Amino acid sequence: MATASAACHGGGIVYYKVLPMSMFLLLLRGLVQPVAAAACSVDAIYSFGDSIADTGNLLREGPVGFFASIGSYPYGQTLRKPTGRCSDGLLIIDYFAMALNLSLVSPYLDKGADFASGANFAVAGATALDRAVLLQSGIMAPPASVPLSSQLDWFKAHLNATACPSLQDCAKKLAGALFLVGEIGGNDYNYGFLQGFRSIEAMKAYVPQVINAIMDVAKEVIELGATQIVIPGNFPIGCSPSYLSLFAASGDLDDRGCLRSYNAFAQHHNEQLQAAIDGLRKANTDVTVVYADYYGAFMHLLDHASLLELKHSLVPGFEQGALLQACCGAGGAYNFNMNSMCGAPGTTTCADPARNVSWDGIHLTQQAYRAIALSLLMEGFAQPDDAVQEIWSC
Repeated sequence: MATASAACHGGGIVYYKVLPMSMFLLLLRGLVQPVAAAACSVDAIYSFGDSIADTGNLLREGPVGFFASIGSYPYGQTLRKPTGRCSDGLLIIDYFAMALNLSLVSPYLDKGADFASGANFAVAGATALDRAVLLQSGIMAPPASVPLSSQLDWFKAHLNATACPSLQDCAKKLAGALFLVGEIGGNDYNYGFLQGFRSIEAMKAYVPQVINAIMDVAKEVIELGATQIVIPGNFPIGCSPSYLSLFAASGDLDDRGCLRSYNAFAQHHNEQLQAAIDGLRKANTDVTVVYADYYGAFMHLLDHASLLELKHSLVPGFEQGALLQACCGAGGAYNFNMNSMCGAPGTTTCADPARNVSWDGIHLTQQAYRAIALSLLMEGFAQPDDAVQEIWSC
């Protein structure tokens, strides 16, 4: 197991796992191509989720609504081209792949892609629950939304068509793969909160259903042969410029300037999810199930934002005065307007996205995703820690 060492940063101490230097440099530099290094135990990634992990599926489906502009600038500007990622650049899944010395995971709908390193089934706008379930309570999902159950169907079709010609080959392939089941569920709540302004207490009724949908997919991939699964929790939505622009007037702000009640709701989801993961582990003792604490990693980023620029010139610090503001937006206290999203006429983009945490008020910048990936892999925000070290041991 890797040991930990402490590094002092201007009075604050951040603990870093002692991991292979090749992996650290990949994450630090944000290289698009993996470097030559020792072989890893993981040879493919299969991902399910929403816009936090979508590397181009919605773009190929035909983006609509909030995400209509993801196929054009300024989206992708740090990569010098739009890729269908809801960011200026790379996502957490990209850094996970690079740290495993894998190529970036291709979106499933890119039929000309090389799927040697796995496939990504995540779709921006996706929900954990099927559209019909949400509609029963008057919650509408966008027409292009692909729920978790449909992503699982895609995965099965992909296995049948390309990944493994026989059941024996399939089981062998999946045994060496890493599955990312989520982040998912955030949109189930977002659509309720942001469309109908439903109360937090009313939305809590959906949490058990969302958790069950996530667990159903995790159980099914285990039955198909998965042995290593990462299940992320939800981000602190109360720190999102989109939520702050709508609800900050309530005065329900904490010392960071985030909405207490909405962050408490995200924590409620995460607590229920972790309890379900514990049950999944007990029922599948031969399977590694990792909980990725996106909430804690994001809060760690906010609390150490100004320290991240020290030691490594490749990692500039985040601008303290803009931690809760979107880089790309239409102005206002949080630079977010629901009716004028990033890329729409009249919106502008900050001079240096690497200095901002939020990209468009809903999604994060490449630099923020990089910092969170580092925290998940090297600072104990993914548990159990020994399993994380074993998976990313190359």
